[in-house]
Amino acid sequence: MPASVHIDGSLGEGGGQILRTSLALAALLRQPVTIDRIRANRRQPGLKTQHLAGVLALADITDAEIKGAHKHSTSLIFLPRTLKGGKYRFEISTAGAACLLFSAILPPLLFALHPSEITITGGTHVPFSPPFHYLARGFLPALRKMGAEVELELVRWGFYPKGGGEILAHIKPCRKLKGIQLQGRGPLRQLVLSAYSANLPDHIVKREIAHAVKRLAEYSEILSSHPVQCHALSPGNFVFLEASYENVKAGFSGLGKRGKPAEEVADEVCQAFRDFDRTLVTMDSLLADQLILYMALAQGKSFFTTEKITSHLKTNIEIIRMFLAANIHVERTTGKVQVTGAGLTPKH
Repeated sequence: MPASVHIDGSLGEGGGQILRTSLALAALLRQPVTIDRIRANRRQPGLKTQHLAGVLALADITDAEIKGAHKHSTSLIFLPRTLKGGKYRFEISTAGAACLLFSAILPPLLFALHPSEITITGGTHVPFSPPFHYLARGFLPALRKMGAEVELELVRWGFYPKGGGEILAHIKPCRKLKGIQLQGRGPLRQLVLSAYSANLPDHIVKREIAHAVKRLAEYSEILSSHPVQCHALSPGNFVFLEASYENVKAGFSGLGKRGKPAEEVADEVCQAFRDFDRTLVTMDSLLADQLILYMALAQGKSFFTTEKITSHLKTNIEIIRMFLAANIHVERTTGKVQVTGAGLTPKH
């Protein structure tokens, strides 16, 4: 058995991303790992319910031996033995982020011998995590360009505080990923604006649509809008703007909450899009953070520019370098990122 990699959980931004990236790579490579000071930079350090669910899910698909897998634990030993695709169901009892659990188990399952069907319950559109729509309409289209075959379905919405949402993923085995070079995003072809609400008055989504359409008036020829009522255990409101450029997709989202005017939610989404659109970068910062791991795993070179080198991205890169022989070069002043991937192939 290879020597254990030791991870300091207070590294960089010191949050749950360190845990997810470390365990995803440990599971994929069958590499023992020890993580101390888990989420040390958070107000309540240690494993919360959603983090623990991710640890147990990765242990399940790798038959791992684990120590320290309990709520509030700040230290964890993870010893993976194998890697098994198949049919799994992982449940987060709270409104913990189902999408973050999905992002943790996807890298290893992409390289499993057999396909996987994964059901995850919890929060699908909750604060401090990428919403389902971002993964399905922003992240996965980019990952498919690299050779991955993954489908994601929203079975049931889950808002804070009750959660109860459900996502279904179908993951086909991947022999290798290929690098992608995003030299330019090309012209903007289409904007799709959607406003969703559950257990709330109809006027909320109508006001959000009306306000956003007014703010995006100069894009009226390529803008379509859709107010949608959905079903969830908790009341909830979500706005998503999908921007399709010639070579890339970008997504911008806003969550409603009690006391927050509908117009403010719409403003957040429109402003995020405008801030991105006025740049010439090829990838928004959230997608850069999500995709960097797969570029490091891929065969060949990848290239992109992003509007901001975030602490999440920098921390992710530090963790990746502890596991993979990938060459990652970041120009912080220009937002240029170049990756020569490790060229990983399935290990059976």
